[in-house]
Formats: sequence, structure tokens, C-alpha cells
Amino acid sequence: MSSVKRIAFAGIVAMMAFAACTGAGNEEKTASAGSNYMWFDCEANYERLSYPDSIRFYLQKCKDAGFGNVVVDVKSIMGEVLYDSKIAPYMGEWDGWYRSQDYDMLSYFIEYAHEMDMKVYASLNIFAGGHNWYDRGIIYKQHPEWQSILYDKGEMVPISEQKSNYNGMLNPANPEVQQYQLDILKEFACKYMDLDGIIFDRVRYDGVTSDFSDLSRGLFEEYAGVKVENFPEDIIRWEKDAKTGEWKYTEGKHFLKWIEWRAHVIKDFIVKAHEMLKGVNPSLEIGDYTGAWYPTYYQLGVNWASEKYDPSAEYDWATPEYKSTGYAEMLDLYMTGLYYTLVTKDDVDSANGVVGPRTEAAMDNSLTYCYSVEGGAELVKRLTCGAAPVIGSLYVEQYKEDWSQFSRAVEQVLKDTDGIMIFDIVHIINHGLWDDLEKAVSSGMNK
Repeated sequence: MSSVKRIAFAGIVAMMAFAACTGAGNEEKTASAGSNYMWFDCEANYERLSYPDSIRFYLQKCKDAGFGNVVVDVKSIMGEVLYDSKIAPYMGEWDGWYRSQDYDMLSYFIEYAHEMDMKVYASLNIFAGGHNWYDRGIIYKQHPEWQSILYDKGEMVPISEQKSNYNGMLNPANPEVQQYQLDILKEFACKYMDLDGIIFDRVRYDGVTSDFSDLSRGLFEEYAGVKVENFPEDIIRWEKDAKTGEWKYTEGKHFLKWIEWRAHVIKDFIVKAHEMLKGVNPSLEIGDYTGAWYPTYYQLGVNWASEKYDPSAEYDWATPEYKSTGYAEMLDLYMTGLYYTLVTKDDVDSANGVVGPRTEAAMDNSLTYCYSVEGGAELVKRLTCGAAPVIGSLYVEQYKEDWSQFSRAVEQVLKDTDGIMIFDIVHIINHGLWDDLEKAVSSGMNK
């Protein structure tokens, strides 16, 4: 595997990149509840959100804790939706709990939140189509032909057969998949004209091992103007260490162009979705969630940076043309996952070895500043060049060994970014963290 040049915070290159982003990071900001977002996952909160009075109760809890916005998950990783759709299958059951298809959960959120002067954003998982641990979703029933084909450890494997990975991802390059998702988004936006915004989730590839279908091969050859003689070895090659039994991949001769092409696939979809949604409802805010670990996020086919930023000046996986795949300018807000237990860059300096879980897609085990809340926020602000407000996002469960670190992380996010997103309310509820959260938010906004 090609090593990434670990210079994201190096002096002269960083200054050159920052200079390209004229004025980025210099804007004055005023902390307020209007910049804070609480996420409601559709599966973890399925029973809890099956009652209108429960929705009202938790909206009030969020507001009291200093949150002016909620993000409600309405399209699961299975491709099932939590509203009445003529296109997507309805998620009428989860974990033994059932809902009628006429139960309009999101309408209750919108009605009650607006009464409280709060905003409601809906989250939709885009290129996800199955839950592999339950053999459930559109890749198992409606559209198995849309699932990603992985080239993993030297073998071609449909993603539904890789049970170590719960995400049954689709092939983002498939035109039928893209049109299906655009149709869902359009139907949804038309149905909820009072909605404040939409947050894209999982607008990405499953990983560097996907998608290696014949369709992707043909589309790449058309894009690159080449004939891939040895597929997939001319993209990546797998080798097994005879002593350790460990599999590793190395880059083929077309790897860098392949990486560039996949990032174009994702940007092109976001541009289409942005234009379509703004055409339906010009006041609809459009946001995106990704992880913040940019040095390795190319493995997911995603370039969330500004098009003004040139990653080829810092990273050996980026071609000079990769810059054009940046899509931060397409967003009204950008939620970035600062999913790290290390809070400050000083924490990184004093750490011994890799600290904290690295379980998210495309993370590596390096002990670098970008794997801290402070350093990650610094990197994201620099690379997005002020194109969209950066909402620093925390995964609550990562701090269960030391809740004081959670409070520190909340304060750090509010100091270093334009607002905070908490994933997920279920962890705040289950661990009884409402008071800790309210205090940390208040402290962070007053600094």
C-alpha cells in the first residue's frame, strides 16, 4: 500500500495550501444553539420515536441542553425509509417493534421543533443498501444486482457475502443506482416542503476494495481513455505474506487515475443532487457527513475539501487533477466526524502508541495530529477553505471509559469549529449524560 505523506500540518506546504484558500478560517463566529445539532439514528431510536409524545419530550431535552437543531435519520443503511414512499421500501419493523406505514414520524418532528424555534434536518443514507448481519435490505431483495463487488484478498466477492462488514454498500458509479437515489431525494423533498435541510450520509464507496464490477471497469476505461489489460491487478494487487499470513495490497499502474475517477463519481452525484434539491426547494439547506481523516479518506472515493485546495501538493495518492473533485462548495453545511478519543494536539504528543478505537472506514493507525479533535478540526477548516460552515461531530460511545474526555471534546469542538453534532442521542440517554452535555456545551459556547 502506498504510504501517505504525513505532512498535513507541515509548515511551508500548509501555508501554501492555506494561501490558496483566501480568507479561510478568518471569519468571526458567534456560538449559539443554532449551530448545534443532535442526531437521531433510525435503528437505535426506532421504538423511542414511535410515539409523538416521545418525540416532543426529546426535542425539549435537546433544546434545554443547548441544541437548536436535530438530524433525524429517515433512510437506513438497508435502503428502507421511515416515511410513506412510492419508490423505497418502508421500514415497518425493527428489533420486534412495528410501525404502521401511515405513521408520519418526521411530520411530528417538524411540527414540534418549529413550535420550539428549532430546525429539523433529515439524514438519508445514499449508497447503502443492506445490513449484512441481518441479510436485510434492497441488495437482498429488490436489487441484488446493485451491490458493490469487492476485490478483497485476491478474490472477487459480492459485498453481501462479506459478513465481517455490516454495511451492504451499493456501487455509486452505477447510473441506475444514482437515478434511483435522486428519485428518492426528489420525492422526499417534495413531500416535506417545511423541512429545514437534508444531510447526506454514506455518499461514498465501501472502501478501497470496491467497486470492481465489469460496469465500473468499463466506466473507468471510458473516463481515463485507457484499456485495462489486467483487471483488477492494474488497479490493485493482493499478496499474502508467507510467514504471517497477512494480506496486503499494492498499487497497480492505473491506481491513481482510478482514485481520481471514483472521486469524480461522488462529486458528480453531489452536484446533481444539489441542483435537483435546490430546484425543488431553494431554501432547503444541503449538508453532508463524512469522516475528518482526509489523509486516508480517498480510499472511500470522497474529496470533501474545497476545489480551491490542491491535495497533490501534500499527498502522493492525489493526481494534479484530483483537485477538481472537491465538493465543499456544493454544501450549506459540512458535518465532519472528529471521532477521536485524543482531544488536543498535546494529547497526541504525550500519547504512547495508537490511542483509542480506529473502527471507522478508511482510518489508519498513525499517531498524528489529525487523529485528535483539535488537530482534525484544524485540518478540516484549512482544507474546506471557508466554503461551508464546519460542524465538528463527536461519537459519544468512544468516551465511555472516561466521560470527562467527552466534556473536553465537546468544548474543543465548539472552540475550533462552527458548531457541534452529537452522534447519537441514544448514547446520551443510555448513559445519563444530559447534565454533562449541557454543562460542556454552555462552557464551550461561552469561551
